[in-house]
Amino acid sequence: MSDVVLQVNGLEAGYERPRGHGFGRRRISAVAGIDLTVEAGRTLGIVGESGCGKSTLARAIVGLRPAFAGSIEFAGHDLATVPARRRRRIGRDLQMVFQDPYTSLNPRMTVAAVIAEGWRVHSGIVPRDGYAAEVARLLDLVGLRPEYGTRHLHELSGGQCQRVAIARALALRPQLIVCDEAVSALDVSVRAQILNLMADLQTELGIAYLFISHDLDVVRHIAHDVAVMYLGTIVERGPAAEVFGSPRHPYTRALVSAAPSVHDRPGTVADEIVLTGEVPSPESPPAGCRFRTRCPVAADVCAEKVPALTDRGGPGHPVACHFAEAGGAALPSPAATA
Repeated sequence: MSDVVLQVNGLEAGYERPRGHGFGRRRISAVAGIDLTVEAGRTLGIVGESGCGKSTLARAIVGLRPAFAGSIEFAGHDLATVPARRRRRIGRDLQMVFQDPYTSLNPRMTVAAVIAEGWRVHSGIVPRDGYAAEVARLLDLVGLRPEYGTRHLHELSGGQCQRVAIARALALRPQLIVCDEAVSALDVSVRAQILNLMADLQTELGIAYLFISHDLDVVRHIAHDVAVMYLGTIVERGPAAEVFGSPRHPYTRALVSAAPSVHDRPGTVADEIVLTGEVPSPESPPAGCRFRTRCPVAADVCAEKVPALTDRGGPGHPVACHFAEAGGAALPSPAATA
C-alpha cells in the first residue's frame, strides 16, 4: 500500500456566530466528523452540492480555518500539536489552489513575483539566480508563454489567472495539493489540458491531490478514489469507478443521474432522480440521517438512528445508509418504506 500523506479523523470545523442577546458565540459545524485518507501519488476527489462543506474541509486541512475537534495528520505530523517551526516547513509540502484566483493572488505583483514568492519564504528550493528560468519553465508547464511573467493579474483572463495559481502551488514542489474547484474557471479545452498536466505531474513527481469539485465528470477523469459529501458528512466513499459506476447511497445516485451526459438527446426522457425540498442548514441539521428530509426512500429508522459509514457497499466501499446493500442491490422503493 502507498504511504499515507494525509489522515483526517473525526474532523469538525465551521464558523462561529453570536449567541442571542450578545452572550458569547456558538459554533456551527459545516464539517461534522469526517474521516478520510490520501495516499502518496493518488487523488481523492470530494464531490457534493454547493454548501455541503467541501471548501470548509479544504481550508481546515491547510490551516486556514481552525478545527473544532478531530485530528489532521500530514506526513505523520499532527498539525494541531506540531511545533511552529515544523509547521512552517510543512506549509511548503502542503499547498492549495483556490477557486477564485483574483482573491488568492496579490494583484500588485507581477506573475513572476507571484510564482517566486514561495521561494523567498522557503529558501533552498531554487537559487535566486535561477528564479527567471524556473518561472519560465513553470509557466510553460501550465500553458503560458514566458513573457506572461511580466504581466499583472488584471491583464490576464480568469483561466490564465488560475493557471498562474497552479504554477505557484507547483513551485514549492509539494507532496499534496488541495484543489478547491481549481479548474472551474477554465474553458473546457484548457480544463482538459490542466487535468492532463496534473495527472502527468502526479506520475512524474508523485504528488497527491485532494481534488474538490461539483463537476462529476472532472472528478471521474482525475480521481482514483471519491468521497461524496452531504451537509458536512461523508455519505459514500470508494474507488472512483465503483462509486460512479455503481452508486449505493440515494444521494450519490441522484448526483450521478443529474450529471449531464453526451448521450442525452433532445426529446428523450432522462433517467434522473429529482430531489425535492431544501438543503437543511448546518445550524440545525436533521436528527438521524442528515439526508432523510430529501431522501426518496427514507423510513422511520432514518430519523431515529444515524447510519454509520461502514462497508455496506462491499469491501473498500463504505456507505452511510440503512438500506444500502453489498453487490449494488436496488434500494427499496418509496412505497415500500412508507
